[in-house]
Amino acid sequence: MSPEIELKDEAHTNEKIELIKGDPKAAIRAIAWPMIITLVLNMVYNMVDRVWVSGLGSDPLAALGFVTPLFIIYGGLANGFGAGANSLISRYIGSDDRENASNSALHGVLTGIIISILLIIIVIPCLDPMLVAMGASSVMQYAKPYAAIITLGSFTIIFNGILSSELRAEGDVKRATLALAFTGILNMIIDPIFIYTLGWGVEGAAIATILSALVATCLMIYWMFIKKDTYVDLSRKQFKYSNKIMKELMSVSIPASVEQLIISLISIILNALIAMVASTQIVAGFTAAFSIIQVFMMTTVGICTSAITVAGVGFGAHDYDKVNTTCYYSMKISLIVAVIAVIIIQLFAPQLALLFSYSETSANLGPIITEILRILSFFLVAIPIGFSCACVFQGMGKGTISLILTVLRELVLVLVFTLIFIFIFHTGHYGIYYGMILGALLGSIIGLIVFRGYMRRIRKYRT
Repeated sequence: MSPEIELKDEAHTNEKIELIKGDPKAAIRAIAWPMIITLVLNMVYNMVDRVWVSGLGSDPLAALGFVTPLFIIYGGLANGFGAGANSLISRYIGSDDRENASNSALHGVLTGIIISILLIIIVIPCLDPMLVAMGASSVMQYAKPYAAIITLGSFTIIFNGILSSELRAEGDVKRATLALAFTGILNMIIDPIFIYTLGWGVEGAAIATILSALVATCLMIYWMFIKKDTYVDLSRKQFKYSNKIMKELMSVSIPASVEQLIISLISIILNALIAMVASTQIVAGFTAAFSIIQVFMMTTVGICTSAITVAGVGFGAHDYDKVNTTCYYSMKISLIVAVIAVIIIQLFAPQLALLFSYSETSANLGPIITEILRILSFFLVAIPIGFSCACVFQGMGKGTISLILTVLRELVLVLVFTLIFIFIFHTGHYGIYYGMILGALLGSIIGLIVFRGYMRRIRKYRT
């Protein structure tokens, strides 16, 4: 590489670092929107799997719904360990410790290798009983091959989560976005080819997903390990195993991953409850509707995930006003976008439902999806406050607090309200939707109260 290019890359890197150390509102805006684009595209390509698979009939679509919790587990581990690396790296950047920031990034990569190996060793031999426990026994011929292929290729999901988070930790959202966006676009292109042209059906959807993800993995490995133009130095000489770094990494990664596993667990429970009180068509309708809701949720996830980096830098620099501003600003813009999303869904639910009811075999799903969409749209305004608080706690390295809030919001409150609606008020599958909304709303309010109390205590302690 020529000296001129090296100087240009170093100047660009310094500019990114100054951005995340500056005005938190500007930093969130700069990081969030590329992040949102990435997340939406990735959710769209997951939804595209379901759109194309829905053309095969309601049973294959329901199979993807039953396997979704397993997919969430893999993504949850990727996002959880990515959040841990992001939090630790950004805190070291905030305290101007480049050496430990680099070493932390390498520790993050090491954990990714270990997790990828363990997933295959643990999941593949236990796949049949796991799928039965998830309620997929009636569609096992579709669910098992899809789950097996996704599991064998799960290393791409893990490394994409960790490496993209490490890029975002230093403000390099453009390349993280480029890699993951290319994955989404490629999957949309090759999905129908693998499913219909090659005649591989559900298996083709899984293969397309993993091959597309592999492209992003290769791109980020090139940038970070071969081109080496990042703020963190990922050369082997920078790696010095540290119990302290590993402990700090785990203090966020494990709780953040468990949070995702809890979300997966509640998805399994909700699917089982729907299967108990309604037909396979309702399960398919819920799978389709919630896929659309998740796309709209990505605006909140993108905004709040950017708060991990900004809050981490502020906390590392002991600038608690910046941490506070980060939390409230991410709440504000997340809520505004969520309200707009609700309006769009209420107006265009039938048109959105057509994505999953375009064929003769799935046309009867249209009214079901439309009705569920209009109810679940209010879930979008119930989550921003709680999710903002949880992400800021992760940024500060307080993963356990974030985990407790998630357990309360997602597992306890959502499940309690759902069971009350189903078994006491006898609302059938509608009770699941009402329980999700009310549980998330109350959990978010509690999260805000805890955040405000924590910030008051930490300011009092520091002064």
